[in-house]
Amino acid sequence: MAEYAHPEVLVNVQWVADNLQNPKVRLIEADEDVLLYDIGHIPGAVKLDWNVDVQNPLSRDFIDKEGFEKLLSKWGITNDTTIVLYGDKNNWYATYAFWLFKLYGHKDLRILNGGRAAWEAAGQPYTKDVPTYQETNYQAQPANEGIRAFRDQIFERLGDPGLALVDVRSPQEYSGELLHMVNYPQEGAQRAGHIPGAKNIPWATGAREDGTFKSADELRKLYEEKGITPDKDVITYCRIGERAAYSWFILTQLLGYQNVRNYDGSWTEWGSLVRSPIER
Repeated sequence: MAEYAHPEVLVNVQWVADNLQNPKVRLIEADEDVLLYDIGHIPGAVKLDWNVDVQNPLSRDFIDKEGFEKLLSKWGITNDTTIVLYGDKNNWYATYAFWLFKLYGHKDLRILNGGRAAWEAAGQPYTKDVPTYQETNYQAQPANEGIRAFRDQIFERLGDPGLALVDVRSPQEYSGELLHMVNYPQEGAQRAGHIPGAKNIPWATGAREDGTFKSADELRKLYEEKGITPDKDVITYCRIGERAAYSWFILTQLLGYQNVRNYDGSWTEWGSLVRSPIER
């Protein structure tokens, strides 16, 4: 993994197994299928339910700084804790959590390369025991919105050659053939298509069949062939920002791009805006 720009953000199964009793390490499972944790999880891991734990209950936004501090304090996490995130489906939601935790400034974040699938393939055990930890007094940083994009920032730069938009959804969603992903009608939009000028690089093309990340050379080629180069301001989007966070992780952590933001409003917002420009 030394080929990546920041190889330290990835750990393997053996590293996790060796650190299960390490009090300075906290495992967090973040799944698309929130029932998986209850079926079995890595010993010592806590559950992040994306629909409950990190959502503002009133506005479409994340929990604020104080809410984030309360959540991590409940899990016994300090500012010096090494947090290892993992989950199902190629770490889809684990990388979303990585992005959110970066938003609030946690320093030592890792991803278990391959997620749950890698742990299972190695024959490592699961448990149903839910751990409890002594509460801490976690102190978050003010939200770093330099890694987050908003609709007006995109409107202002449509057609700007220095801006590279990456639509990480499926080709069918990008083309407008599908209005929303199958089984996710609640995350649909009024119109189908994509933001003008956006390039389609589906998020899952960054993973190997076993769910681990492709090599740096493979990933670099994947993006540069579509004109997504390090000299540009890059914005990733999908439908609610979760798949886009996976691509944001690849670009910033594995390839070392300096100017990448995740537009978490994504297509559920853009596709429902009055007079928003759309291509098909």
